[in-house]
Amino acid sequence: MKSLRLAGIGAVAALALTACGSSTDNNASSSSSSAMPSSMPSSAPMSSSSSGVTTNDQVFGPACSQLPQGSAPGSLDSMGPQPVASAASTNPLLTKLVAAVKATNLVDTLNSQQAITVFAPADPAFNALGDAKFKELAANPNQLAPILQYHVVGKRYDAKGLEQAGTLTSLNAGGGPLKIEGSGDNLTVNGAKILCGNIPTKNATVFVIDKVLTPGTNKN
Repeated sequence: MKSLRLAGIGAVAALALTACGSSTDNNASSSSSSAMPSSMPSSAPMSSSSSGVTTNDQVFGPACSQLPQGSAPGSLDSMGPQPVASAASTNPLLTKLVAAVKATNLVDTLNSQQAITVFAPADPAFNALGDAKFKELAANPNQLAPILQYHVVGKRYDAKGLEQAGTLTSLNAGGGPLKIEGSGDNLTVNGAKILCGNIPTKNATVFVIDKVLTPGTNKN
């Protein structure tokens, strides 16, 4: 699998995935590609009974009703065939995350991964940080990079797989484990509730969460 590394990426602190296109510009694309490590950090073994690939009827959570219906942009039918960054760029729950990923030149990098899990903070999660914190992160990409890494796992999980794994290693392995608690439709990741989970995209399963995860929180 192609690897993902966020060091050196341009800034923003609201984690946002960019326009529907598969690339920003040639410079951004080459910058992201050259920054990739040779291998991704490993995470807990995936359940043999689940590939992590989901279907629309497996999506769950109170915020899922806010997604457009039918084949409209941002709907499940629309997002499913698209790689994760492009899909997220149409999701009305993730406008701030989208803006951040675009500013960090991560669109092509995320889209190129083959099988990942993304914990995507919803807009209110970024609003809770406040404008001052947002601007601080936007001006300090070295602070933003490990935060972004901490929300991505280098293997693809569905909710059942998350529950069975219990603990995951994110792309920011030094940030501490991601601890999955609860069961069924009531899962949390490091205490963050899943607002809309099991969202299928071409190369990722997405879980919209209600908090921005902080690296180092679960270090022992």
